[in-house]
Amino acid sequence: MTRQVISPPELAQLVAATGFSPAVRAGDFLFLTGATGGDAKGVMPSDIAAQVRNALGKALHIIGAAGGTADSIVELTSYHIGLKYHFDQVDHVMRDMLGLPLPAWTAVEVADLRRPGALIECRIVAHLPPAKPDRK
Repeated sequence: MTRQVISPPELAQLVAATGFSPAVRAGDFLFLTGATGGDAKGVMPSDIAAQVRNALGKALHIIGAAGGTADSIVELTSYHIGLKYHFDQVDHVMRDMLGLPLPAWTAVEVADLRRPGALIECRIVAHLPPAKPDRK
């Protein structure tokens, strides 16, 4: 099995600067690099709900570039600073953006995250089986 890097053109500058792959497809699965909640200009909002919307929005954009949707997400691991203080807000945004039932989800409290000001980082695995050919 070979790996295929999924990198939407809008992320070319970021990929060049960091060397990170936004996502790697291996077989029917897409593994996304952890996404924090910075906005399109790189500004990290202080509001947890905005950070979750930004992080999931980036992830959904990458999944879309690979041919998937929110329904393709099979596993989500979220890393939090202050989990017990903001879980209800995070849960609300997750439900709004991903729909029910939510994918398998593990929420983990951590001491710190790489990006200054980040309160959450989301790591996602999506299942993207190849399209079945039309039979006529």
